[in-house]
Amino acid sequence: MNIIWVVSDTLRRDAVGVYGNDKIHTPSIDALAAKSVRFDKFYIGSFPTMPTRADHMTGRWTVSFMSWGPLPKGIVTLPEILRNNRINTAAIVDTPFYLRNEMNYDRGYITFEEIPGQLWRARGGDPHHRRQLSGKPSGRMDVDCFAPQTFSRAMQWLELNYREDFFLYIDTWDPHEPWNAPNYYTELYMPDFDGEPVRALYGYWPQAEGFTEETIKKAYATYCGEVTMVDTWFGYLMRKVENLGLMDKTVIIFTSDHGYYFGEHGGLYGKMVFTMNSPEKIGTWGRSPYYEEVTRIPLLIYMPGIPMGSYDGMTSAIDLMPTVMDIMGQEIPPDVEGRSLVPMMKDPGLPGYEHIFSSSSFVNAGGTDNSVDSVMRYTEHDSMATVTTEDWTLLYDTAPGGSELYNLKSDPKQEKNIITGHEDIARELHQLLVKHLRDTHLAQDKLEPRLELRL
Repeated sequence: MNIIWVVSDTLRRDAVGVYGNDKIHTPSIDALAAKSVRFDKFYIGSFPTMPTRADHMTGRWTVSFMSWGPLPKGIVTLPEILRNNRINTAAIVDTPFYLRNEMNYDRGYITFEEIPGQLWRARGGDPHHRRQLSGKPSGRMDVDCFAPQTFSRAMQWLELNYREDFFLYIDTWDPHEPWNAPNYYTELYMPDFDGEPVRALYGYWPQAEGFTEETIKKAYATYCGEVTMVDTWFGYLMRKVENLGLMDKTVIIFTSDHGYYFGEHGGLYGKMVFTMNSPEKIGTWGRSPYYEEVTRIPLLIYMPGIPMGSYDGMTSAIDLMPTVMDIMGQEIPPDVEGRSLVPMMKDPGLPGYEHIFSSSSFVNAGGTDNSVDSVMRYTEHDSMATVTTEDWTLLYDTAPGGSELYNLKSDPKQEKNIITGHEDIARELHQLLVKHLRDTHLAQDKLEPRLELRL
């Protein structure tokens, strides 16, 4: 059995039609869902971009023992295992951090191709792309954009390799900002779009100079445009898979790595909170809570012979690696923390996890961290973590009075913090987190501040 695994960065769960969105055009993803198992409670583990990829490649909750950085020596990755067992492994990516700054996320791939240009400022980049990012995107066409290029190269790879047993990992950074798809995509959602993209803020927009409700609406329209661009080119990929006669012998996995805030929870805009008050002027991370808009993401798995359906149990990003291993008949390494989802696809009545943990790298106030774009920055606040169960979610904060508790059954949008009056539940969830941090060997200096729930 072959596998094609597609990651669309920053794709919110509620941006996909099959998950209830009736405004954003995602017919290709929805068509895949019509013959797939849809996972309704699929959550991130490690956050954000590259920590999620580490989870993908190892099947482990990696932020307990590593940060945004190279994969440690001694950790065997999914593509390495598959390659050692004579499976053709390939990755076609435009997410710009696989190799930069001595990252080694190409480990195990026979073919690894990075489409250059995303986030050019991290390493210079080519002047033509720099001009397009800084200027109006009105002259852009699909061919100028990264998701189309990435899917095009993946289709070319399939044309050359479709007769072999293969594992193909496709990773497009879209719809991550900057949201500068060709205008005709954004005009589907804002007919009078002026062609000027809105910059990301990573903060609370009501506190930022020059931001209004109309600014956020425009930002969301440009985001929606990128979602539809990704969907369009994913559709071309799926047609290629059909034309090559692969549908009866290929599993298709479609997912994301995290979501994004567009004004929820008091005006959050971004996926973390960023301030600019350090004397070194490299910026500082502030208090960054992880609500469902970020932690709960889409997952569709099409597997020949498995009927279309849905699974309502709780699952995690760490489950995808052992799922691939299971499908391809490989032995799952003993240190893998996730579990195969194949049994749940065959029997949706099987239970999921009782609780799931989602977190960025653990860093204490006054320390430094290189989350988001590999740039080392200070943090003025201990990093947060989220514990999710079927009924509850605890946003754990080390600061006194900082933690938040929500009942997901009665308050799915997490609008009413009810930790006061439900302290016992909060303490129970916190103790689950502490046990998890100990079990995954979080360093003592990072564990110590998180041993107590300060109400």
